[in-house]
Parts: sequence; C-alpha cells; structure tokens
Amino acid sequence: MIIADLFQTLIWIVLAGLAIGSGVAMVVQRNPLYAAISLIGVFISFAGFYLLLGAPFIAAVQVIVYAGAIMVLVVFVIMLLNVEEEVRKPLRLKFLIPAAIFGAAILFAQAAFIIYSVGASPVRVPNADAANSQIGLTKSIGTGLFTDYLLPFEITSILILMAIVGAITLARRPTVLLLVEEDYDGKKHVERRTLKIDNI
Repeated sequence: MIIADLFQTLIWIVLAGLAIGSGVAMVVQRNPLYAAISLIGVFISFAGFYLLLGAPFIAAVQVIVYAGAIMVLVVFVIMLLNVEEEVRKPLRLKFLIPAAIFGAAILFAQAAFIIYSVGASPVRVPNADAANSQIGLTKSIGTGLFTDYLLPFEITSILILMAIVGAITLARRPTVLLLVEEDYDGKKHVERRTLKIDNI
C-alpha cells in the first residue's frame, strides 16, 4: 500500500511538472503554433490527473475532445490565417510586471493553503452509497448530456460553427504583394499592390 501511494505521488509530481512547464511554454512562445502544441501538453497532463482521481471517462473525453478535436481546430485556424511569429514591442504598461509577480505570489499562497488544509483535515472513509454511485460513469454522463443539458450542448456546437465561419472570413482578407522591378541600370522599384482572394 505504501509503495502504491508513493508511485501515485511520483506520477502526480511528473504530471504537475508537465502541466506547469507546458503552461509556461505556452505563454512564453512567440510562435502561436508552438503555443498551441504546448497547450496540448497541458490538456494531456490534466487527463492524467483525471485518471489519478478515478475518472477514466473524463480523462478520455479530455484527450479526445480538447487535446484532439479542439486543438486540431485551433491549429487549423492558425495555419489558415498564416499567423507569423510575434514581434516583441517595447512594454508601455510597465506596472504589469509587478502586478503579475504579485498575482503569482497570491496564487502560490492559495495553493500552499489548500495543500496544508487537505493534509491537516481528517481522512474520511467513503460509505457504501458513495462507492455504488453512478456519478461519473459513461451511462449517467450520456443520459444527462442528451436530456437535461441538451440545450447547452447544442449551443456549444453553434458557437464552434460560428468560430469556423469567422476564421474563414478572416482568411479572406486582402493580401499585400510586393512587386520588385529592376531596371537595366540596377535600380529596383518596389510597388505595393492589394490582391483580394476573390480575384484568384
């Protein structure tokens, strides 16, 4: 029993490190494609947390829906819009750096308080009713999703459709071409022309 708990704690530490590292990489990356790939690492680590909590269905949904379908859509939109690497500009709002450090300190203090509270609280043994509960199983989730929560489920699909239409609209924006012409004496003339997608 002690070895199993130690192994579970080790897996939790690895997943926590992966989640924090992927989250930091997602924020630091200038290239949006690399940031999206880092976000996939965050989603996979969350799926591992769900497995440790005894929720395999939610872990599978996390991988299939978020790390799979949603991130494929995000990467597709990034490649469709041809977003280039972000160019760093001088920071005008300099007070944001101390505010971010202060917010991170509050976050770590809250996490330490939660860990201390959980460790100091007495261990509760689950009763038979909780062990035989149907909450979190595939059947109960599917029944609730297509009965009580059918309207939010359909609204979510409409929002995703609107996001796809918006991505297509942004992709049809005019493209500026640089035409370089060179004379016989070696001088180059640069001409900027706007090319619309409709004219292709």
